[in-house]
Amino acid sequence: MVIDVDKCVGCYNCFLTCRDEYAGNDYPGYSAPQPMSGMNWMKVVEIERGQYPHVKVDYVPVTCSHCDSAACVKLDQTGAIYRRPDGIVMIDPDKAKGNKDLIKLCPYRAIEWNQELQLAQKCTMCAHLLDAGDPEPRCVESCPSGALVFGDLDDPASAVSRLVAMGATEVLHPEYAMGEKVTYRHLPKKFVAGTVILGDVDEVAVGADVTLSGDGKTWTVKTNGFGDFEIEGLPANVTFAVKVVAPGYQAAACETKTSKDVYLGEIVLTK
Repeated sequence: MVIDVDKCVGCYNCFLTCRDEYAGNDYPGYSAPQPMSGMNWMKVVEIERGQYPHVKVDYVPVTCSHCDSAACVKLDQTGAIYRRPDGIVMIDPDKAKGNKDLIKLCPYRAIEWNQELQLAQKCTMCAHLLDAGDPEPRCVESCPSGALVFGDLDDPASAVSRLVAMGATEVLHPEYAMGEKVTYRHLPKKFVAGTVILGDVDEVAVGADVTLSGDGKTWTVKTNGFGDFEIEGLPANVTFAVKVVAPGYQAAACETKTSKDVYLGEIVLTK
């Protein structure tokens, strides 16, 4: 699965349809019923960024990554957690009964504890539906914006294979190095934003050139109809030089560091 954060609108359909499919529903051999509350196998993490008046929210759906080298499979000594030939990592609902230690085996904390059934559980990628011939899990089927893309990585013509082949996908925690099969596009990075004002007329500067230099790279954008600019996707903890140029005005320059998302405020150009 590839999840495009830019396309996620935070509608929570993925969460809701997962709950609809599993809460109170038993699929023998695949999964026991989820409790009616307190558990979800598809979380939508809201990330608020920036500061007033330039604030934005990203939504990052998070589920089991079904890793090639899954720590849970390697560390489980009971045989309750296993990886199917198609790559889906499963928890046997019978073998896992009563073993709460299983929830400690995933560094992503994707395994949850069903207190009522005394059972470790997690996303099954809707294996029961895929085995019955459905083309995709419920979360993907219900996504109205196309943020979730599911398919066969062994098929180079599949949409998911094409996205991965573009080299634009990444995992939430590359340091885990587990061969995650749920990857992401456009994960939130740092941004630098601001508003450019023409000081002599006290009007916003439309179409001013803003250049950001640092980390051996340069980004250039133009201010929009409100005099605002934003440069997104920046590395963290890097000092950048900012230069603003508009015809007929003196250039303005400053420095900023992406220890957080930065709103520079109003940058006033003078004649």
